[in-house]
Amino acid sequence: MRAVRDRCVWTQQIDHRALVPYLVEESAELIDAVEEGTRDDLREELGDLLWQVLFHSEIASRDPDDPFDIDDVARGLTEKMVRRHPHVFGDAVATTPEEVLVHWNAAKAAEKGTRTSVLDGVSDRMPSLALAQKLLGKAASVGDPVAEPAHGPNASPASEAALGEALLALVATARAHGWDAERALRERLRLLERDIRAAEGGPPSSATTPGR
Repeated sequence: MRAVRDRCVWTQQIDHRALVPYLVEESAELIDAVEEGTRDDLREELGDLLWQVLFHSEIASRDPDDPFDIDDVARGLTEKMVRRHPHVFGDAVATTPEEVLVHWNAAKAAEKGTRTSVLDGVSDRMPSLALAQKLLGKAASVGDPVAEPAHGPNASPASEAALGEALLALVATARAHGWDAERALRERLRLLERDIRAAEGGPPSSATTPGR
């Protein structure tokens, strides 16, 4: 990667921000490989995603003010994994996945001590459906009643396949009415974020109110 950065004129003019579209694309291709690709596809796409990590790290290593390299990235990850697995690397005990999650969340809370909301660190750039699932989990963690949608489907889907059919039917309904399904969900999620912050006892964030 160092040689490529030194000798490739295209690579030399790329910065972190310019790499973002490629990171999104490579992540999507890895998801495709996981869900419907071959083992060869999976191996190749994991390599392509790792290349993005190496690329960002090499760019960062040349920052004049705050440089770090791939060794620093790997070291930080190793330290995090040790902290978050005290039942593996320490004396803590966890015999169920739920107990593992308790240790993980406790370690994460200690690391992120400056956070004041369960929403801190949740990216609005997540796909809307993934963001919705994340926010509903956050809402449940603060005991917010909006964690249960007020207007759900008449019959709950019995499987993921049935859920996919129901979601597709909702998008078809949106299309028939000329509505934007993505925008509709995002606007509802902004209301959910506002309600979560209210449940935490703090003022609603201007970044989460409708019309942002």
